[in-house]
Amino acid sequence: MPRFGYFLSAEDHAPGELVEQAVLAQDAGFESLWISDHFHPWNDEQGNAAFVWTMIGALAQATDLPVTTAVTCPTVRVHPAIVAQAAATSAALLGPGRFTLGLGSGEALNEHILGDPWPHAERRLAMLEEAVGIIRALWTGEVVSHSGEFYTVDSARLYTLPEQLPPIFLSSFGPKSLELACRIADGFVSVQPDADSVAAFRDAKGPQAPTQAGFKSSYAATRDEAVDHMHRLWPNDLLPGELPQVLPSPQHFEQAAQLVTRDMVADGPAPLGPDAETHLAAFAQYVDAGFDDIHVSNVGPDYRGFFALYKNEVLPELARRHPSSPGAAR
Repeated sequence: MPRFGYFLSAEDHAPGELVEQAVLAQDAGFESLWISDHFHPWNDEQGNAAFVWTMIGALAQATDLPVTTAVTCPTVRVHPAIVAQAAATSAALLGPGRFTLGLGSGEALNEHILGDPWPHAERRLAMLEEAVGIIRALWTGEVVSHSGEFYTVDSARLYTLPEQLPPIFLSSFGPKSLELACRIADGFVSVQPDADSVAAFRDAKGPQAPTQAGFKSSYAATRDEAVDHMHRLWPNDLLPGELPQVLPSPQHFEQAAQLVTRDMVADGPAPLGPDAETHLAAFAQYVDAGFDDIHVSNVGPDYRGFFALYKNEVLPELARRHPSSPGAAR
């Protein structure tokens, strides 16, 4: 049965707040952490974009929870050899079984910053496949030289490796990325309650193949206030199609988000407000889809109120409804 975790959103919380949230998450009874990896926030209102590898070092000292990057792009902004080193160090700091490297093909928002062209989707997936191969090769601890279609590695060796290598999970937003995940990933990541993709991944990798998911929520004293927070901070979640992958700057997202009305946010999938049952219903979609680990993020300033709601009402009820989950056994 599933494990329930918290999604640290580095786009709309400062570094100190992220560490505080991780501590509060552990105290509330959450069992794992996701953390986003961005160079830019989606819009200026969010206002943050801390360096994920520094944050993971802090999380390793602040909590005992496992951590997954959700997700890192190892193809344009950061060379895969550097991602291999950063992930190995993170896994060594966190300890055996506490780090998962979540990878994806990225967004122009973060990846264009060094002036590199933003490739089309098929090329991005080809780059991701080569990058994963480089990461795995470096994790052997052997000297690696590689001359591929997209990357060169010259006599590189990682000297700091963890006791236990982390698994690599891949995110998927369509059939081609799902096919890649089914071929090369240890686990599958999604932000949609997509039962078909979970089933396809397990058909390819085995019935116990691990899957993780995450979604947004907004806690506030009233539902109207929570809708305001979501509309102000995360209207980009309702942008259609490939816009989230191809728009290059927070300003472009702000322009596109003008098409997202407050009513659209109010009618959207995110649980909004202080009603525990609304939050429980959002988890149920992902449980029914078959995900193992399900993470929720709070949008808005009252994260302490969010953790109080989850500690007192939501997580105990999730444990009651899913009694064989790890949380129920604690």
